[in-house]
Amino acid sequence: MEELLKQAGKRVAGTKQVLRAVEEGRAAHVFLAKDADGFIYHRLNALCEEKRVPVTVAESMQELGKLCKVGVPTASAAVLK
Repeated sequence: MEELLKQAGKRVAGTKQVLRAVEEGRAAHVFLAKDADGFIYHRLNALCEEKRVPVTVAESMQELGKLCKVGVPTASAAVLK
């Protein structure tokens, strides 16, 4: 997971941006934090399943935020095509 995020040329972090990227077909891979709000987690997971976007689950929002270098905990992130 760490390597995918480090090697990504373009990525977005934050649920709003990730949802938009998946809906528009721009997301190549999505990362979801295990401790994200249940509604967000299930909504994003279902959308990714529908759009056939692979999902990787991170241990925590804190870890995902660190990997994305955003400085705050984040519920989701996506690597763009």
